[in-house]
Amino acid sequence: MLQMRDMVRILGIDPGLRFTGWGVLEAEGNRLRHVADGVISTDGGESVPLRLKDLDSRLAEIISAYGPDEAAVEETYVNRNATATLKLGYARGVALLAPARAGIPVFEYGAKTVKMAVVGTGGADKEQVGQMVRRLLPGAAQKRADAADALAVAICHAHHRSTANAWKQTS
Repeated sequence: MLQMRDMVRILGIDPGLRFTGWGVLEAEGNRLRHVADGVISTDGGESVPLRLKDLDSRLAEIISAYGPDEAAVEETYVNRNATATLKLGYARGVALLAPARAGIPVFEYGAKTVKMAVVGTGGADKEQVGQMVRRLLPGAAQKRADAADALAVAICHAHHRSTANAWKQTS
């Protein structure tokens, strides 16, 4: 079983093959502090395996640089385009694997759960999520909405981690 600590560093990941958002925050009780955020973009001209390899390497660098204690990954959104959904699934697999390989517990949250935790409604749009993330985490750069979404996943995990329901660790 995981030990609850006073301060925890959380890596949030919003996976995508083209753009993967990431954000790191520190949570101590109800207080949140922005550490870093950014977006990993892969070269669309490369093959999918090379893009996944690049994503994995860059996530490993982020994990090494920021030393998160826990990771939270947004669950896959299934849409009508099967090819796009499959590619998103590949990227999500890498997003789950990279922290797990580093020995970091990984948790998953659906988009509605994330929006509810950050904005207060599961139907919030990306702009509302970004505004609330900036309000909750002053100093968050969020160069793209993907980074804001990743920070939102980390915020969601920070809010849920102290409850019994949050301990659904992926295997």
